[in-house]
Amino acid sequence: MYVCVCKAVSDKTIRQKVGEGLGSMRELKQCLGVGSQCGKCIQTAQQVLNQSIQDLYANNRIPCHLVEDRPAA
Repeated sequence: MYVCVCKAVSDKTIRQKVGEGLGSMRELKQCLGVGSQCGKCIQTAQQVLNQSIQDLYANNRIPCHLVEDRPAA
């Protein structure tokens, strides 16, 4: 599904970028332009970002820069 229609960014693209190491809305905005036009996608993009990070933790495929911020199990 498209999360950001203005920049044609899908949930799949966000998940892929999280897998490559992106870990914040600021990074998504810089890399993909998410939330940089009308802003209606910000809430959904944040949800996809959060879920993607949780999925990485659950599967023990955590990007190195997120290891320090790993929540206690």
